[in-house]
Amino acid sequence: MTVEDRELTLSNLDKNLYPEFTKGEVIDYYVKIAPVMLPHLENRPATRIRYPDGVDGTKFFEKNAPGHTPDWIRKETIPTPGSASGRDHLDFIVIDDLPTLVWCANMAALELHIPQWKVGPRGGIHSPDLMVFDLDPGAPASVVEACRVAVLLRELLAEDGLESYPKTSGKKGLHLYVPIKESDRTSEYAKEAAERLAGSNGDLVVSRMERRLRKGKVFVDWSQNNPAKTTVAPYSLRAAESPGVSTPVTWDEVEACASPADLRFGPDETLARVDEHGDLLAPILDSPQPLP
Repeated sequence: MTVEDRELTLSNLDKNLYPEFTKGEVIDYYVKIAPVMLPHLENRPATRIRYPDGVDGTKFFEKNAPGHTPDWIRKETIPTPGSASGRDHLDFIVIDDLPTLVWCANMAALELHIPQWKVGPRGGIHSPDLMVFDLDPGAPASVVEACRVAVLLRELLAEDGLESYPKTSGKKGLHLYVPIKESDRTSEYAKEAAERLAGSNGDLVVSRMERRLRKGKVFVDWSQNNPAKTTVAPYSLRAAESPGVSTPVTWDEVEACASPADLRFGPDETLARVDEHGDLLAPILDSPQPLP
């Protein structure tokens, strides 16, 4: 098929990548969501999680562009010291346009993960322009408790003059984004903010990594601000029994959340929300704030 000005060969469109959701439907979703998704992917090297045999089969993380990557796909060589690959540099794909997004979907890259920093149009790594908090509930806590923590964290950030924007993780948690003026202090600040929140809400919040501490509480994971780490991209599908989407939500929805089902969205629901609300995360694209 022709996608914009590129010719792509798509394969196995009837293959189920989810029990009741085919590869063709995956590609169709990414085509339809592209107008609001691509601005969040632009200039950010993508880590793809591929499921060639579907969500019930083997998955693998793919950072390096495979040898059969078309020449027209943008690739950026990024330092990766200490990576599991043993290589000091990898050639990452940057999903800047619809043909690249469709190509990734055709490769069964269900999940797309990106860092909080960008590469320049001619290469070169910028300092982070986003800060993210991953609110991860430990059973029996759920996204309901994560929403309570999100509201507390929003208030703490507001005291420092920072506005924040929520989206679901597409699984059990919640992500809070803070657009910032480029800074190398995001990890330092995020850790300190998480510790402050845990210090004043110890019955609900934990900021330390140890899993034994998380039961019934919400772990405020600040570590995804490490430049070597990534977070699932806005509007990315997630691998599960049925296709979930990492979906932007309103603060009213966060405050009203009474059940995990309240903030569980599939592809059709997410597309309908975009038709109604537009991109709720649009402010993180062009509203940088200085870190205190």
